Amino acid sequence: MPVPHKAAAAAVHHNSPLFRWLIGLGGVGLFFVAIVDSSVIPLPLPGSTDLLLLVLVTHKPAEWWLFALIAIAGAMVGGYFSYRLACKGGTALMERYVPARYRDRLTHGVQNNPVLAIGLPALLPPPVPLTPFVIAAGALDMPKKKFLWAFGVGRTLRYFIVAWLAQHYGRHLIRLWRRYFGESTATVVIVFVVLAAVTIAVVVWQARKQKISLRG
Repeated sequence: MPVPHKAAAAAVHHNSPLFRWLIGLGGVGLFFVAIVDSSVIPLPLPGSTDLLLLVLVTHKPAEWWLFALIAIAGAMVGGYFSYRLACKGGTALMERYVPARYRDRLTHGVQNNPVLAIGLPALLPPPVPLTPFVIAAGALDMPKKKFLWAFGVGRTLRYFIVAWLAQHYGRHLIRLWRRYFGESTATVVIVFVVLAAVTIAVVVWQARKQKISLRG
């Protein structure tokens, strides 16, 4: 996939070489950002996938649908990883990630309207939280197929909408981003790189642990 022009990165933050590097990775960078953004590992800036998708599509509007699919694929990996962790961690993990004042309402929502309880947070942008709903889905034994369907539909709609907006209004949206959030971009990217490394290490560790348990 072609490397975006430096001007695309500079439109967001001209003093952030790390962000320019992440954009330079193109679809690969977008894929890994989407994994972390949809996982239990928090980013200092929610919606980082939306920002990167916005910049990439603005530079190559003809490939908006491809970047949207890449973002969806990464989000599915991150969401499913968090769901599986919650399935194994059970209510203890839910108590860790879901504030007590919301726990009863969240439990009621997932048990009575599971598709809406997952699909809506997956669709809506920040500040609507996603992690508590994903954790609740796993901890409360929501069926895997139902979770993947609801989560997938929500993320698909969200990223196709973002990509479409970027195709038509990308440069205007980037200027707004730079005006209000540009100063935090460098910090976000540094933290993301660290968290991405941690996420990969955790995934590898979980896979090896499961493989050893199967042999035993």
